[in-house]
Parts: sequence; C-alpha cells; structure tokens
Amino acid sequence: MTQLLPPRPKPASRNNNSSNYYAISTTEMEISDEEWERLQKALVWPGPDQQITQLNLSTSPVHSTFSIVGLKKSYRVGEKISVIITARDHNKNLKTYGGDFFKAKLFNSKLKASVYGEVVDHHNGTYSVVLLLPWEGQAQVFVRLEHSSEVVQILKKYRESSFPRGHYNGYFEGSGPNKTRISEVVQCNLKWGAEGSWRKRNCCCEYKDIKTGTVWQCERPKKLSCDKLVHHSSGGLESPLNAFENHLFTNKLTNVAITGDKININVLPNTAGKGTTERCRSGLTTPVPAGFYFKDVWKSFVCNTQQFNSTQMGNCLKNKIVYLLGDSTTRQWFEFLERSVPGLKRMDLHTPPIGGPLMAVELKNNIIVHWRIHGVPLRFSKMLITDLHYIANDIDEIAGGPHAVVVFTIAAHLVFHPVTFYIHEVAKIRQSVVALLSRAPQTTVVIKSGNTAGVKNIFQSDWYAMQLNTVMREMFRDIDGVIYLDVWQMTSCHYLQENVHPGPVIIANEVKMFLSYVCPL
Repeated sequence: MTQLLPPRPKPASRNNNSSNYYAISTTEMEISDEEWERLQKALVWPGPDQQITQLNLSTSPVHSTFSIVGLKKSYRVGEKISVIITARDHNKNLKTYGGDFFKAKLFNSKLKASVYGEVVDHHNGTYSVVLLLPWEGQAQVFVRLEHSSEVVQILKKYRESSFPRGHYNGYFEGSGPNKTRISEVVQCNLKWGAEGSWRKRNCCCEYKDIKTGTVWQCERPKKLSCDKLVHHSSGGLESPLNAFENHLFTNKLTNVAITGDKININVLPNTAGKGTTERCRSGLTTPVPAGFYFKDVWKSFVCNTQQFNSTQMGNCLKNKIVYLLGDSTTRQWFEFLERSVPGLKRMDLHTPPIGGPLMAVELKNNIIVHWRIHGVPLRFSKMLITDLHYIANDIDEIAGGPHAVVVFTIAAHLVFHPVTFYIHEVAKIRQSVVALLSRAPQTTVVIKSGNTAGVKNIFQSDWYAMQLNTVMREMFRDIDGVIYLDVWQMTSCHYLQENVHPGPVIIANEVKMFLSYVCPL
C-alpha cells in the first residue's frame, strides 16, 4: 500500500519551469561527450509532438489491432511471419505518430512453447513484428499494448524530473542519557546533480562513497549526529501524476491484449533443423529472438545451451567461487543453486535470509557461492547500512582468476531515479570490470539484464527497465571478456504472469544458460 507522506517543501524552481529537470553534465556521469551522444541515440523514443490533454486522443487497446501479412496454409520450422500492428485512438481514428509500447510473441500453450518478437516502430501509428517459427506444430500470435505513447511521454517526463517518486528511511541509533539507547527514523534519498537535492538548504547528513562518488542524503536527526546511521529501508512512494495522467495509467488501458488474427498457424517439420552449435563464450551478440521455449526448456540461438542435472551443476562449479551481486533476482539464482547443487549448504552469517549477504559452500568439490545486494538507492526491508555495498566497490575487492565467476545485475531498484544516475553507476561498474579483467583475464564476468516485471505504473514500468537494459548493453558493447545474458526476452515471452521475481521455471532456465557459459561444451 502506498504510504502517505507529509507534503515536501517545494524544490527551488529554475527559470519558472515547474518540472525541475536535472541538469547533469557528462563529467558528473563520468562518460565522454561522444558516449553520451551515442547513448541518447540508443535511448531515443518517438512520441506525440505536443502535450495530449484528451483521453480519447490516446492509443486505445480496444481499437488497436494486429494482422498477419500474407498468411499461408502452412509453414516450415525456421520460416518467419510478419505482423502489422495498427494503433488507433478511442475515437477509432488511426494514430499519426509512434511511441506506443507494444509487446509481441508467438506461443503454443499445450507445448509450453513461446518466442519473443521485437516490435519496430514506423513513427506513423503502425508497427511491424517479424516472428520466427521455431517449433513444429501450431502457433498463435499474441500482442499487447503495455503503454500508450502518451503514457510513455509521461514516464519520460518524470524519470528525468527532480520529483522523488520513491522515498527511503534512515534509522539512526546511539547512546542517550543514563545508558539509554536513542533511535530516530528520518527520510533519506539520493543526491544527484548540482540541484538534485530533494531537500534544500542545510537540511541533511550527506554520505559520499569515496570510490563511486555517489552521494546519499538523510534528513538531519534531532538528537543524534550524522555518524549514527545504522539501518536503511524503503520508504513510501509518492506519485507526481495529476488527475488526467492518472486516467491514462488506468488498468483498463495498461498491459492489455489487442485483437487481431488469433488463428492457429500450422508449422511443419524442417529437415534442416534450427539451432546453434556455437560454444558459449564472451563476445557473442544477442539476436532477436535470442532463443525460444519448448516444453518449458529454453533453447538458445546465442550458443549451445546445456540442460544440466544436479550432478552436472556440481561438476561445473567444482573449485569455483561464484559472486552473485545485485538484487533479489540474483538471490533467486543463489536459492536455485542451493536447492539444486548436491551438498551445497548455506552458512549462517547471522544475516536476514532475504537481505543477506548470503554464502553457501560445498566442501567436497570446493564450491563457494556468495550473494550480496547492491548499495543505495535500494527499495528493501530494513537492513544494516554496512551490508549495502556498491557493485563497483565489491568487484574491486575480487582478486579474480580462472576459479572466479562474477555475476551482476542492476536495474529493478534504479527505475525510480534518472537515467543519467544509472549511466553514472554503470560507468563506475565498467571501470571496475575492466580493472578486474586486466589483472585476471581468465575471470568469468556475466551481466544479467533486467527482467520484465508485473508492475506497470509510474514507479516501476517495464519501459524504464528496458531503457536501462539498453544503457547497460551499449556501455559494455566494446568491453572484451564480458558475457551479456539477456533475460528480458526469457521473461517477456513466457506464459507465466510477469513478475519482478520470475517464476521457478524461468529461473531454472536462466541459471542453466549461465552455467553453459561457465562450463561451455
């Protein structure tokens, strides 16, 4: 439930512009001007050329449709079909601009088979999708409108605004009179950019991480000093939306299937077969589709994925130290390995099972698995601030070597903050990864992309996560020795309802894909 918060002091307005956009330099992001240009091009997203103020002019999931181009009686495995999506508004008029966030896939429920399709925006209200037919049998097309272009315009506006959509709590503890303990809880948040403070004037305790330069702020406690900050947790959410914007975000218009050619496509076998024998290694590009599900097993088009059983998992991880860094989705990997690898036992580190840090060991085969959550900003239950480390700093502490496997993900908790801050965080992680691979080139480094989530609102839209994935992919594009594991497609096309924490079937496939890189055939 959204926690109601007392009204905040209004931020100082700049040029009477009420949106209070962050003015961030490339120096603050710690990237070059050329890279910023490249990232802006990669992140560009079309939309209305003016502010839409009437609901009936926005894209309607009821009146938007899709059709299969030149449908044939049957196809062969490996052939492709083309789908055209036509966006219409609530008056049934064709849209004249792009920017709608559609998702498309091909599926067969009985076969537990599905494949992702990339939607191409033609900037005129029409969109196209090319879908691969990777399995024998029947297939159906499924298209949904996740957000109208009008909603994406709002998402963009508030992402770069200094309005804090997410709040955090800082817990201060210290000694009081007569050997008593005093505790105070205050609001905290990220400080980003010259005017990026969500509180003005001399309001706050500031905590600057020496290595990353990230600054965290907490309101100054009344009784205790700034050095008495002990715990951190997520606080309330605060929506910046006005009444009209709220209407655009309504559930009736969000993540809704659109109508179209929902007929069974017949796919006949193909003797040529479809698959890859490429050995899993760094430097491979991720195609669309990156693979497909068949009988709930992910078959990759990137490289030769193996279906590890428990014993094979243990053999693969023999003499390995695995560092899983990031958020609760890498914790899901930790928990899967803990359940699946014979003899792998969790050590009692006297830490919370959800917040960690966690460690599991298997003595016979000398396997160690660590999991640690990343630093603030972090929307999590109450945790010791000393247990929250920035990913870049943790990587700097890893010696590396052929026995070391480093996995990190950072997306889900960063969607509440400007993309410029995310770029800064990724730039710092990249520095640390480059240094690690320089001192220990045989280290396995894996980036796990962000996944699709069940929440589709102003706080945690998949559109935000998709843009962060774009940043991560672009910024690591030219770094040799790094593996990019795209789980976005794996969560977007699966039949399970999308969730911030993907279901067990998806996690099992993600981990087996990961192990295929650790122990390639």
